[in-house]
Amino acid sequence: MRILWPVIRFFNTLSGQVEEFVPLRPGEVSLYTCGPTVYSHQHVGNMRAYVFEDLLKRFLTASGYRVRHVMNITDVDDKTINGANAEGVSLRDYTRKYIDTFFADLEALNIRPADYYPRATDHIPEMVAMIKGLLEKGLAYRKDGSIYYSLAKFPAYGRLSKIHRDDLRPGQRVEADEYEKESVHDFALWKAPKPGEPVWETELGPGRPGWHIECSAMSAKYLGPTFDIHCGGVDNIFPHHENEIAQSEAYWGRPFVRFWLHCQHLVRDGEKMAKSKGNTTTVSELVTAGVDRLTVRYLLLSTHYRKVLNFTQEALSQAQAARERLLDFVLALEGIQAVRPDAPGLPDLVAGTRRLFLDALGDDLNIAEALAALFEFIRSANSLIAAEALGADDARRSLDFLGELNTVLGVLPPRERELLPEEVQQKIAAREAARRAGDYRRADEIRAELLRAGVKLEDTKEGVRWKRVRKEGPGT
Repeated sequence: MRILWPVIRFFNTLSGQVEEFVPLRPGEVSLYTCGPTVYSHQHVGNMRAYVFEDLLKRFLTASGYRVRHVMNITDVDDKTINGANAEGVSLRDYTRKYIDTFFADLEALNIRPADYYPRATDHIPEMVAMIKGLLEKGLAYRKDGSIYYSLAKFPAYGRLSKIHRDDLRPGQRVEADEYEKESVHDFALWKAPKPGEPVWETELGPGRPGWHIECSAMSAKYLGPTFDIHCGGVDNIFPHHENEIAQSEAYWGRPFVRFWLHCQHLVRDGEKMAKSKGNTTTVSELVTAGVDRLTVRYLLLSTHYRKVLNFTQEALSQAQAARERLLDFVLALEGIQAVRPDAPGLPDLVAGTRRLFLDALGDDLNIAEALAALFEFIRSANSLIAAEALGADDARRSLDFLGELNTVLGVLPPRERELLPEEVQQKIAAREAARRAGDYRRADEIRAELLRAGVKLEDTKEGVRWKRVRKEGPGT
């Protein structure tokens, strides 16, 4: 699938419309995704956004683009500071354990690594330079040792979050990193020193950065002043992303981001999953409970990113059943050993499925249609298997194509084509000898032994066929 897919469309939060996506540089996509604030372990609600962004990146890569991906790590803000103080440890020591578990969760969910994971505390000079520039342009001002962005100096404020100009209250200041939409005040770029908070000695004076300037500085360093796509959850739209636009466009004097893609909330049994509600669960907790990690991934990507995802036991069971169907199909194909003529309809089936799959994802990541194309392919291929129309070569081609689609979905484990161990092959041969001798009792005994060992034998008119089978259990 290494081709530039002809038409890709995404819903752009900035315009409120689905627009055709064309990157700034032919064949390349610059992507910035808001990473974790590492004050606690990430729950599956947080991880939904990262899975959506991984699907986006995998689709763009499969469509032929080289994706340059940056994901920041917020390791200094109100929450991380409060957490470190509560535990009586340094900010670095406090955030380290949450950074480690975050990367473990990314690996568990088969999320491909970003090219860069810049940490806010490693980029203070870049933030200071931007704040100095905003002061020099008269777009920021000092007050009581802090520096604030002046909303009155940026008439375009509110385009992303659709805030009306009448809602703006320039001159009134808000110190907190996070606040409600009603608090449309001048916001802090640099915060004056306070007892119990980390302090950096800089040209601006002592203090620490506000949350919003961090992403503006780091995205510019790694992707430039203007880049293609910025992603995050819908809760990032205001104030965080709105403030990023104001800072970056005022400082650089050019458009900041061309496409804004935002992921809806995950709710648990109809209620938003949040640490404050006490209804969170983590990837590691689910795996410990017996849920396969890739079943969790399947569930998180199987609902369109702009729709609320209801995380329920029923939804988890449905995701597991869908993956069972995929895995059973893999096992059926791997068990085909017979040499047969090529099935005449298979090439058209593969080409048609590929087109439907990529067309669906090119339509604002329409995952429902993409999965429908995949399972229709499985249904058609299973019909060919039942009719004994697929030989070993066609089975291999089908497995390769399934692997091609899985490079986008990432819901199947790595496939290793293997020969049966010699002792298993000997047992199959012994069973065949017993059948030819009329010793059907012994043949059945060997067949049962192999089944317990995870190899299922099927007798066909063209000979014995085997496939791997999995043990039953709560996971897959």
